[in-house]
Amino acid sequence: MKKVIFFAVMAAMAVMPLSAQQFQKGTSAVNLGIGLGTVLGGLGTGRPAVTLAFDHGMWDIEDAGVISIGGYFGNAGYSYKDAGFSQKWNYWLVGARGAYHHHGFKSVPQLDPYVGLMLGYNIVTYSSSGTDVGGNTYGSGIGYSIFIGSRWFFSDNFAAFAELGYGIAVLNAGVSFKF
Repeated sequence: MKKVIFFAVMAAMAVMPLSAQQFQKGTSAVNLGIGLGTVLGGLGTGRPAVTLAFDHGMWDIEDAGVISIGGYFGNAGYSYKDAGFSQKWNYWLVGARGAYHHHGFKSVPQLDPYVGLMLGYNIVTYSSSGTDVGGNTYGSGIGYSIFIGSRWFFSDNFAAFAELGYGIAVLNAGVSFKF
């Protein structure tokens, strides 16, 4: 079933017209993605991170690009079970972010490459049952991220995106909606 849905989405995107504008001042975009790989730690079985990011174009930099500001929310978790005990970690990352969207690829208006910084707070919850010998060694705290990413617009308002950086996950990928 997953393969059928995947191929249906890919076929729909293949026939969509490629008419998009570059990210501009006043433009807003929401990214909804799945994250792979993490630097937050955890033992045992992890689930993929879920990420939600918002960018709003605030300042034009002449013909070079746009600076955006926005927010970020991410969640990931791990569980570990052994004879006599179990442990669970849940990570929530909430942050403010800013990015520079480069306009240097005029011949490819569907491409929105960007690089940015994020300042956030990582909230860690921990629970255990049974004979817990390890304890919680992961704490909540302020964190930062440097990220690089890009969106590829299939239409004026719909894109796929990918980001690399230090956040809830090392690689985030998913869909983006511009409005």
